[in-house]
Amino acid sequence: MAFEVEGILHKKFETEQKTETFKAREFVLLLPDERYPQYIKFQLTQDNCSILDKFNEKQKLKVHFDLRGREWNEKYFTNLQAWKIEGDSLEDELQQTSSDFDDPGFPDADDVPKSEEFDDMPF
Repeated sequence: MAFEVEGILHKKFETEQKTETFKAREFVLLLPDERYPQYIKFQLTQDNCSILDKFNEKQKLKVHFDLRGREWNEKYFTNLQAWKIEGDSLEDELQQTSSDFDDPGFPDADDVPKSEEFDDMPF
């Protein structure tokens, strides 16, 4: 099940080598709420741990994640498993790229070529 949420990167932690073959990295996203701000902890695993490297605390992010749960000795655990992170730096890059092209603007009615024949076909 995939979800996404937008917020501010509040805290990012270092990657931890949990076992010889498993590594994980956690980070906290601040979700502004009118009354009570929400601090939501996410986890990245394995090769995805490096996704967070290019982002800074206090940066606006969109996090794509899966909701995971498991049972162990009649105890239940929930995890928000992040797998993709987008930041506002991507928006800046897109704006920069789009500004490199000249916008010809929307044509005026006077810009329409005049034809001697009247075509009443709707397409």
